[in-house]
Amino acid sequence: MSEPALQEPTFTDAEIDALVETFYAKVRRHPRIGPVFNGQIAEDAWPHHMATLKDFWATVLQGSGRYKGSPMAVHQRIEGFQEWMFTPWLNLFHATCVELFDAPRAAIVGQKAERIARSLKLGLFFRPGAPA
Repeated sequence: MSEPALQEPTFTDAEIDALVETFYAKVRRHPRIGPVFNGQIAEDAWPHHMATLKDFWATVLQGSGRYKGSPMAVHQRIEGFQEWMFTPWLNLFHATCVELFDAPRAAIVGQKAERIARSLKLGLFFRPGAPA
């Protein structure tokens, strides 16, 4: 007899809003990655960008399908974006998850972010055969 499948916890729109708003406030203040993001997104464009990010995370965490974009294409256009930036980004993300969610839910969101980051990193920076 097989064990029942564990159901992933649900995340409300309010929780996703809090995640995105809290996390990106930290990103924007970060001394090393903040200038890159702030340099790419005009101050008056942040509300629209935040709405897009909320749609993205609603799609990831709820399966809403609200996000229709291409994260890879968006990140390819970020001037100054470098591979090392994934480390502080993920550190801030995990810290935000721990602030906002209980441990099991924080771990689930963090694991999803790790997979997304790994995919982006491979797509943006992996060059087979390139000199190290």
